[in-house]
Amino acid sequence: MAEFVSVPYDSRLAETLAALTERGLLLVTQGADGRANAMAIGWLSVGSIWGMPVATVLVRPSRHTFKLLQQNGDFTVNVLPPSMAEVIAYCGTVSGRDHDKLAEKKLTPLPGLQAKAPILGESVVAYECRTALTSEVAPDRLDEKIRGSAYAKGDFHRIFFGKILAVRGRQG
Repeated sequence: MAEFVSVPYDSRLAETLAALTERGLLLVTQGADGRANAMAIGWLSVGSIWGMPVATVLVRPSRHTFKLLQQNGDFTVNVLPPSMAEVIAYCGTVSGRDHDKLAEKKLTPLPGLQAKAPILGESVVAYECRTALTSEVAPDRLDEKIRGSAYAKGDFHRIFFGKILAVRGRQG
């Protein structure tokens, strides 16, 4: 597999968004103990806020990843190849509280260039981020149809706005 190279944050967005809608992405962070965890995500926004590149992800407080994000603040968003769709599905099905998903699926954590969270060696693109702001989804200000379909159990997300520190992609 080709080596990672640094790429502009917006150079692989079409590929990233296609993967997001087709199979999902993996958000990776690690706790104070240094153990990494991967969580499947199907929602992501990337753009420019406050004059800097930002990746916005949503994580429910009930998730193990939420606790790790509170401990670390840094996270990576990893685009895996289509051949790894089953791995993404698995990481969205089991909890990191009970499973070492990276070991079980033989995923390779690699140190971030700038983030205190690893990227995955199997990624075709990886975004390294540091939380710049968190915000709560406000149920009383949310469209009623979205509230009914996405939050039937009342488990509202926290929004993490991550300053994109580095982006690495594979060439070829």
